[in-house]
Amino acid sequence: MSDIIQLLPDSVANQIAAGEVVQRPASAVKELLENAIDAGADKIQLIVKDAGKALIQVIDNGCGMSVSDARMCFERHATSKVRKAEDLFAIRTMGFRGEAMASIAAIAQVELKTKRHEEEVGTLVEIEGASFIKQEPVATPGGTSICIKNLFYNTPARRNFLKSNPAEMRHIIDEFQRVALAKPAIAFSLHHDGVEIYRLPASALKQRVVHLFGNNYNQRLIPVEEETTIINLKGYIGKPEFAKKTRGEQFFFVNDRFIKDAYLNHAVNKAYQELLPEDSYPLYVLFIDIDPAKIDVNVHPTKTEIKYLDEKSIYAIIHSAVKRSLGRFNISPTIDFNQETGFTQMISPIPQEDIVPPSIAFNPDFNPFAPSRSPVKDNVVTYVRNYGNAGNNSQNWGSLYEVTEHKVVAQSALPLTPTYEGDQFEPVQKQFMQIHNRYIVSQIKSGVMVIDQQAAHERILYERFSLHLEDRKGASQQSLFPQTVTLSPNDYELAKSLLEDIKSLGFEVREFGKNTLVIEGVPVDLGSATINETQLFEQLIEGYKNSQQELKLDKRDSLARSMARNSAIKAGTALSQQEMNTLIEELFSCKTPNFSVNGRPVIQTIALSEIAQKFER
Repeated sequence: MSDIIQLLPDSVANQIAAGEVVQRPASAVKELLENAIDAGADKIQLIVKDAGKALIQVIDNGCGMSVSDARMCFERHATSKVRKAEDLFAIRTMGFRGEAMASIAAIAQVELKTKRHEEEVGTLVEIEGASFIKQEPVATPGGTSICIKNLFYNTPARRNFLKSNPAEMRHIIDEFQRVALAKPAIAFSLHHDGVEIYRLPASALKQRVVHLFGNNYNQRLIPVEEETTIINLKGYIGKPEFAKKTRGEQFFFVNDRFIKDAYLNHAVNKAYQELLPEDSYPLYVLFIDIDPAKIDVNVHPTKTEIKYLDEKSIYAIIHSAVKRSLGRFNISPTIDFNQETGFTQMISPIPQEDIVPPSIAFNPDFNPFAPSRSPVKDNVVTYVRNYGNAGNNSQNWGSLYEVTEHKVVAQSALPLTPTYEGDQFEPVQKQFMQIHNRYIVSQIKSGVMVIDQQAAHERILYERFSLHLEDRKGASQQSLFPQTVTLSPNDYELAKSLLEDIKSLGFEVREFGKNTLVIEGVPVDLGSATINETQLFEQLIEGYKNSQQELKLDKRDSLARSMARNSAIKAGTALSQQEMNTLIEELFSCKTPNFSVNGRPVIQTIALSEIAQKFER
C-alpha cells in the first residue's frame, strides 16, 4: 500500500488558516487596524465598501516597511514581534502570530503601498489568492495603505455564508469600536460607501467613549481606578439607571487588548446585583494592566481569550473596585423595579368612585314550588373551566360566566344576585377589581381568576403586531410634530435593515442624515396616550437586539416581541371598569391567552377549596 500522508500545498494551508483568522470582513478589519497600531501610527483611516465585501482599506501614518519587509509580511509565520518562545510571555503588541496577512492574501485580492518616512520612494505589492502578481516602486506617503478587494472571491462557498450588508457592517463597527476604545490617543475615522460614520480625534478615554456612543453618555459614566500589586485597573462604568437589556456596551481590555471573559464579566455584574434587575446589563469600559508574564494570550486564533495565573484575585479586585465606585459616587437605584403602591392605596385598593353597592333584583312571579322547577337545581352553579381553549372568538371567554337553563354564575367580585325573567336568565354585568394596579381579579365558579394586566396586554399587542408584520397593514397615526432620533452607528445600520418591517408595524420613518431618522407617525395600536416617539423607537431597537441575543428569533418575531413589551401598559397603571373589560375580551380572543410573550403565565386561578384551607375549613 502506498503512502497516504503528504504535505499540504501552501495555498491550501493558507486557506485553512484563513478559516480560523478571517471568518468575515470584520475579522480582516480587526487584523489590519491592529497592524496599523503596531506600526506606531497616530492617525488611522478605515474605508469599506459593500460592508467590506468589495473593499477594506486601512491607511496609516506608521513607520512603513522596507522593500523586503513589504514582500515578507505575506509569508506565513512572518512577524516582527516574536523572535523566541519566551517572547510569547512578554507581548505588548496587538498582533504577533504572523498569520493575518498570509491568511487574508489567500482569500482576497490585495494591494499594499508602503514607505518608510526616511525613504523617498515606497513599494507596491499586489497578491491574488496567495499568488504573487507584482512588486514595484511607487510614490506614496509615509506609512502604509493596504486594500483588501473581493474578500472570499476564490472561495464562493465561504462568501455565501456571509450575512446581509447591514449585518456585516454592524460587525465591522463592533471591531472598530473595540480598537478605537483601546487606543484613545490615536485618531481614527471610518467611511462606508462614501459616508463618514466616525471621525474620532485623539482624546482621553472618557471623550473617546462619548464620541463613539453619543453626547448623552457624558453624564452616564462613573470612573473606576484601582492599583494593586497584581493588576492596575482603570476605566468607566455606567450609572445603573442607564443599564440596557443587551450586553453590547461591555468592554474589557487586558494590556490594551480587547478580550472576552465571562468570569470577569460576572465580577462586574455582581457589583450591580442590588441595583439592577436580572435582565439588565450595565455599561463598562475597563482596562486591566498586568505583567505579561502572568497571562497567556496565545490560546485563541483571534486573540480574544486570555488565561491568568491568579484569576480569583483579579475577580475579587474588579468586583471590589466597581462596587466601591458605585458607592463613592452615591449611586443608588433611581427606579424601583419592584415598586409597590403607596400605603394609602393598600388601605383602600379600590377607588371610591368605582365602588358599586350590592343590589338585589327578583322576579315577583317566581314560584319555587312550581313542578317545573327544582330548588336545588336552580342553585347549582356551573362553569366552563377550560378557559385556555377560548380560541380566536372573543365571545368564548365569556364561557367562564355563562349559564344554561336556570344555572346561575357568580359574575362579580361583589355579592350580586342573579335576575330571572320568566324562564330566561339575564346575567348581571361582569365586574372586575384591580389589586395594587397590577392585577385584575374576577370571581368565577371555582374561585377567583387573577390576570397580570401587563402580561395580558403584551400578549394582545404581540399577536396584533405579528399580524401587521405578516400582512403589511399596520395603520399609522401622524405625529403632530415629527421627531428625529439619532442612533449609534451600529444601531443605525440595524434600524436601516429593519426599516420595511418597522413601517409594517405602523411607524412612518425615513432616513435623515448621518445616523439620524425622522419619525413622522406611530402605530395606532398605541392608543391616544402621550407617546415619546424617540424613546419608543430606541426601546424598539434595544428590545429587538435583546430578543435576537437571547432567543435567536427571526427578525419579525423579535420586532413584534420588542414592540409589545415596550408598548404594553405597565404594572402600576390604574384601569377603569371598561378598560379592564376590554383588555380581558381582547386577551381571550388571542390564539394563546394563557401565556405572556416570555412564556410566563398570564392567568392564575385560586380555587374555593384553597381559600377554604386558608381559613381552616
